[in-house]
Amino acid sequence: MSSHISNVRPKPDRVLVDIVDYVAKYKVKSAVAYETARNCLIDTLGCGLEALEYPACTKLLGPIVPGTVVPNGAKVPGTQFQLDPVQAAFNIGAMIRWLDFNDTWLAAEWGHPSDNLGGILATADWLSRNAVAAGGKPVTMKDVLTAMIKAHEIQGCIALENSFNKVGLDHVVLVKVASTAVVAQMLGLSRDEILNAVSLAWVDGQSLRTYRHSPNTGSRKSWAAGDATSRAVRLALIAKTGEMGYPSVLSAKTWGFYDVLFKGNAFKFQRPYGSYVMENVLFKISFPAEFHAQTAVEAAMTLHGELARAGRSPDDIARITIRTHEACIRIIDKKGPLNNPADRDHCIQYMVAVPLLFGRLTAGDYEDGVASDPRIDKLRDKIVCVEDKQFTKDYHDPEKRSIANALTVEFKDGKTLKEVVVEYPIGHARRRRDGIPLLEAKFRTNLARRFPARQQQAILAVSLKQKALEAMPVHEYVDLYVI
Repeated sequence: MSSHISNVRPKPDRVLVDIVDYVAKYKVKSAVAYETARNCLIDTLGCGLEALEYPACTKLLGPIVPGTVVPNGAKVPGTQFQLDPVQAAFNIGAMIRWLDFNDTWLAAEWGHPSDNLGGILATADWLSRNAVAAGGKPVTMKDVLTAMIKAHEIQGCIALENSFNKVGLDHVVLVKVASTAVVAQMLGLSRDEILNAVSLAWVDGQSLRTYRHSPNTGSRKSWAAGDATSRAVRLALIAKTGEMGYPSVLSAKTWGFYDVLFKGNAFKFQRPYGSYVMENVLFKISFPAEFHAQTAVEAAMTLHGELARAGRSPDDIARITIRTHEACIRIIDKKGPLNNPADRDHCIQYMVAVPLLFGRLTAGDYEDGVASDPRIDKLRDKIVCVEDKQFTKDYHDPEKRSIANALTVEFKDGKTLKEVVVEYPIGHARRRRDGIPLLEAKFRTNLARRFPARQQQAILAVSLKQKALEAMPVHEYVDLYVI
């Protein structure tokens, strides 16, 4: 006896509706959010400029068909490329994520909300150039900052209570969803069309995390977000044609996202959408390292000086204990051979050994030339991680959001150095006063990698002033970055 299957078209899933209503209706009023978004913008673009020094990144950039220039297309900062918005989004997204140096959000799921800038900036630039060419008004940089705040919020609020990594999915699914929502709104889609677009993002096959983990760690983790944010632009453009959506894409029995990819569990939410995520986002200011290791690297830098003052060398060390939180152990506690830079910047032992030995940790320290130093692996073998339950609890506490690590060095003669504990990294919201001057210094350094002094000053003159930046047309701001 067959059972009846209802073919009644359901109402859209509440999760979709909440995202779309937030994007379409919510007015961002937080001055802190806008100021943080400006800092996030310049930091993210600076990360992309630094990545242009690495051929492994630049070989992926440019048009699909070599030599193609799109009239009124989106420009890629730091290059001479002018592309369609989908490919431009991939270019910008790959650049800014390449060195693992842009912002971070840590919760049940972690990720890098500024990855959404690839789709946001490419779309805004393309729209602005075409509007001006048609005699209309340009898109402003305030529109870009608003879209950034909302993309951060969508990605970050879903991540607070829902772990995609625990079911083997990569966090870039949230980049795709957040980018699709804000880009669809920027493109002028109706409410129903934005719902269709967001449903298309969820119905897509989602990336596996295997490229972030042993034994398959590799460079796709550096362009996965570029792929996700560019796919978002493509899906929004598809929805703009009137293409249908799938209202119960999440909740449909058997065939929906929850049953197929989330072990039958519906999403949980800690808070409504607002501007919380941008206000509390974590900046990677000092070290291009996976964020769960940021405080460990700060502690290792302190211990490097302590070793020198004590007249000790790394050869005197018998054991280093890292007291840490559960997420750190799950993601970056790694033994054995490290095969490439992507492997090394996701190994806490490597990220502690290098500053202990050299008093630094830069993007170049993940390359083969530095990694071949046998002292690094020798020291790695002496480093062990242990979970501190309180650190794990504080990591998940929405009022603390700490990312604590504590390092203890034990010597072969039985003596030890005093444990160094760092609860909040320099890029944490609790350390904004200390962090922002360093963030601006990082931006200046990255501008100097690519542009002559006069061009650097032109970029800085608008980038460091909130009102001036917000009022500037997007295409004029992007033009400042053309070489």
